[in-house]
Amino acid sequence: MENENITVAERIALALKRHGVEIIFAQSLPSAVILAAEAIGIRQVAYRQENMGGAMADGYARMSGRIAVVAAQNGPAATLLVPPLAEAYKASIPVVALVQDVERPQLDRNAFQDLDHVALFTPCAKSVRRMLTADRVDDYVDAAFVAAGSGRPGPAVLLLPADLLRERATTPRLQRSASYGQWPIDRTGPSKELIEAAADLIAAARAPAIIAGGGATSKGAAEALAQLQDTAHLPVFTTNMGKGSVDEHHPLSCGVLGALNGPGSLGRHTRRLLDAADTVLLVGSRTNQNGTDSWRLIPPSAKVIHIDIDPQEIGRNYEALRLVGDAATTLKLLCSAIQARDLRMRQRQRGELESRIAAAWRQFESDRGRVRDANLSPIRPERIMKELQSHLTSKTTVVADASYASMWIVGQLRGLRTGMRFITPRGLAGLGWGLPLAIGAKLADPQHPVVAVVGDGGFAHSWAELETMVRSRIAVVVIVLNNGVLGYQKDAETAKFGRFTSACHFSPVSHAEIAQACGCAAIRVTAPGELATALGTALTAERPWLIDVISAADAHPPLSLYDGTLDRPELVEPAV
Repeated sequence: MENENITVAERIALALKRHGVEIIFAQSLPSAVILAAEAIGIRQVAYRQENMGGAMADGYARMSGRIAVVAAQNGPAATLLVPPLAEAYKASIPVVALVQDVERPQLDRNAFQDLDHVALFTPCAKSVRRMLTADRVDDYVDAAFVAAGSGRPGPAVLLLPADLLRERATTPRLQRSASYGQWPIDRTGPSKELIEAAADLIAAARAPAIIAGGGATSKGAAEALAQLQDTAHLPVFTTNMGKGSVDEHHPLSCGVLGALNGPGSLGRHTRRLLDAADTVLLVGSRTNQNGTDSWRLIPPSAKVIHIDIDPQEIGRNYEALRLVGDAATTLKLLCSAIQARDLRMRQRQRGELESRIAAAWRQFESDRGRVRDANLSPIRPERIMKELQSHLTSKTTVVADASYASMWIVGQLRGLRTGMRFITPRGLAGLGWGLPLAIGAKLADPQHPVVAVVGDGGFAHSWAELETMVRSRIAVVVIVLNNGVLGYQKDAETAKFGRFTSACHFSPVSHAEIAQACGCAAIRVTAPGELATALGTALTAERPWLIDVISAADAHPPLSLYDGTLDRPELVEPAV
């Protein structure tokens, strides 16, 4: 491709290559851009529906540490990008969306599939811009990547008029050579004075604790958090999105808390540790409803220190000492500062603290053993998670759909190392995104296993992407919790209203047969004793696999919402 005589579409492709883009999630539109990209070695992964393509890009960005690219046609295709971009926006995931627009002379004339795309994407993107001239192609592409990967990450949308893509690109007077494909693009940290103040607070605290959110899984943050955990002798809780940021076998790791603190949960026993905290360090957390159990977790008397890349998130729900910066940089600065403090009191208390945390994990194992080890059919999700746990390696990535599937993996599986990845769509928590997130994650790390855990309700949104897996040879293992109900919907309605709507039950579906019809290997599992063999076969096959597990319709995660309603009060255990 000659730089001096190329089209706008070809110059866009070259700019993408400069930013290290290797994959575009697309459906051959905008065709001029995709043809140009494929010509220079950028792979197109063709989704079946734009909603799923956006989620694939999300999963790829989370796993790879690179800014993902998704592309779509104008009109109805563009509208389907809104849900996954909204998830990425709320979850702080960088995605660049290339959206074809109608030809410039046809704007505002009711052209075919014309739509106000700026108005459409503005609520779910950090930046929405329309490229209008052939002389600023690199400026606009670079601006989209910088918007997506700087500050708080998120989506950026670049609208590309179809006629402009066919024009000859004007060679710019000032050439661009920078690459902005990895995120975060900028590393920022708070002032020395604020770091010192935070170190003083933690060192002087009687019972400090950490709550790690999704920002703690960003590049370099998990390792920095682990160093602070050990250096300052701090117990670490995580939110749902923060799972994986700490090794859950570390003696100071308290697992996921959030709303998972009902009878039978780990949080039932560890929450008392947080209740007693006098200083809480928040790392990369939006302090959202699920992550704080409706803003009830942090004691009102506790001092709060908040690390976040977004200054507007600090103080949104809790007044805090403001440490504005990316998690990795700020945690490293804080760890260095705290090493100069007198930590002998914390060190003396560590043995007792570790004993209390270990006792909480033991009690949790005892509580869930009642159902986890039972040979019941239909199969309890806790038993499915037990079998999956035995097949995990420290390099396995586990991805879940929204709703109960997310709760089963974050509440029942135990992370094996610092930085192990558990990916859940918790920005907006839309159904159907588990499978495409897993596809994106596998493409980002093809050498290691990726397992998607999905409910049958959510999986119905994304069945078609089984064909994408097969056609593109993406070896994801999919576990379908096939219980014939919308579990959360049914249980939440029952807890709140004493009855549930008619939409909560499905007709029986053989997901194994659907998968086989797409050319995907599959098996239907009806008894607990069949799980180990099915998982072993699927995880070693190095090809797309689906395990359709007939699971218990009455099972639900131990959410605080059900405490005293669906859950029996007699399951409540004494405090650790």
